[in-house]
Amino acid sequence: MMLDGIASVRDLEFDGRRVFVRVDFNVPLDGSTVTDDTRIQAALPTIRAVMERGGRPVLASHLGRPKGEIVPELSLEPAGARLAELLECEVLLADDCVGDGPRKVVNDLRDGQVALLENLRFHEAERDNDEAFAKELARLAEVYVNDAFGAAHRAHASVDALPRLMRVKAAGLLMEKELGALGELVTGTPKKPYVAVLGGAKVSDKIEVIEALMTRVDALMIGGAMANTFLAAQGFDMGRSLVEDDKLPLARSLIAKAEERETELLLPTDLVVADDVEAAEGRVVAVTGVGERDMALDIGPESVKRFGESLRVAKTILWNGPMGLFENDAFAAGTAGVAEAIAAASGFTVVGGGDSVAAVRRAGMTDRFDHVSTGGGASLELLEGKALPGLVALGDG
Repeated sequence: MMLDGIASVRDLEFDGRRVFVRVDFNVPLDGSTVTDDTRIQAALPTIRAVMERGGRPVLASHLGRPKGEIVPELSLEPAGARLAELLECEVLLADDCVGDGPRKVVNDLRDGQVALLENLRFHEAERDNDEAFAKELARLAEVYVNDAFGAAHRAHASVDALPRLMRVKAAGLLMEKELGALGELVTGTPKKPYVAVLGGAKVSDKIEVIEALMTRVDALMIGGAMANTFLAAQGFDMGRSLVEDDKLPLARSLIAKAEERETELLLPTDLVVADDVEAAEGRVVAVTGVGERDMALDIGPESVKRFGESLRVAKTILWNGPMGLFENDAFAAGTAGVAEAIAAASGFTVVGGGDSVAAVRRAGMTDRFDHVSTGGGASLELLEGKALPGLVALGDG
């Protein structure tokens, strides 16, 4: 088990102590409004668990990439306002995450209140995993809880250096849930047939996860722009489609490995093409019929059907990455079709990766999957078999 030797927040009683809870409130904003509160909602069980056990939560998160500067548009104030609505309690926003202001806020914290520190990445020291910065954060609480699975692959101060300084530390409930679901795919014995569906833009982003999955899955389906590179490696003319020319030898090598390991590798047999990513409609062509000016922007209906036939009998399914440019309705049918096939499958279904999760939410299908991960990069690194710094730090000492 990935949580062996790591305490759970459910095991602790806090007795009025301040509890530093690393959450993932890296949420999309439209001005001062949170447009998708999924990550805030996901943190609620841990925050409530801390309060029910007598703790005073001191929440900390990053938001966006302010690169060590104060960017007012990336303040966590909108996240704090939404959290207050969801928790139905007072959420006190500190003006910074270190210094006299935050110390006063947390020292004045009373039972039933929650403190939210300002964006950690307003300080470059957070990304630098600076120990002095971590010591300043450590002054704000007596206990540390990491519930930010989406940031667990980052060796940043609040994720790595800080928990190493804390005597009492634990994993939050979301962290446990993520590791329970994804960990079963990595270190457990997933039920067979085990099918992985990978999409997205670049082979280079997912080389290691493809290689890792090939040793575990029975079938591997590849869609999205990533499939273009594999099709080009097989000799198909892809017109003006996105193809990573420098990864063609790698794609050929991965195809050969799949054959050698007797892993079924399914690539699209038809595509939806257009001459512009903003086109209002596309046309379906066989992979042999991509024209000189065409761009492949989605998998076609025959491919959706073929993928669906394998998914229907799968007992374990992992999906990471969309099948096409789903943000444009003209090229969203492939992703929607695969999502529907996975949701209808009777096996254990896991969705990971920001774009595929966004596609599932857009289709209103989130509750039809067994597990929808909040972590894109973290879930990929876990599937690759890498140790997550945030998890290692929780078990250290």
